Amino acid sequence: MINKTAKNLQRERRAERVRYKLKATSGRPRLVFNKSNRYLTAQVIDDTKGVTLVYATTLEKDFPKHENSKKSKSAATLLGKVIAEKAKKAGVLQVVLDRSGMVYHGRIAAFADSAREGGLEF
Repeated sequence: MINKTAKNLQRERRAERVRYKLKATSGRPRLVFNKSNRYLTAQVIDDTKGVTLVYATTLEKDFPKHENSKKSKSAATLLGKVIAEKAKKAGVLQVVLDRSGMVYHGRIAAFADSAREGGLEF
């Protein structure tokens, strides 16, 4: 069994709580932002159908080059622009941000701001 720290358990509980509220109240798709130790990912999910509509990650080969690593704030900003473009092509203009239980700060805030500038409405 995996030994989880108290900090991770708290984050998972926050994520589940927020995800439940978003699913229960919104007719708009969820824009999910996740960060790992190496990469950043974002996806737009339609919870009524259980389908991922749009997906983008810094791991992709066609992801724009940037000056820092694939997990920096500048990478998050580029990822926000990329996911906004893909979502607009798929016909999605309004979304609900699911930050996966993480604090709205740093990379998450940079991602959200650039997605808004790209044309998505939260």
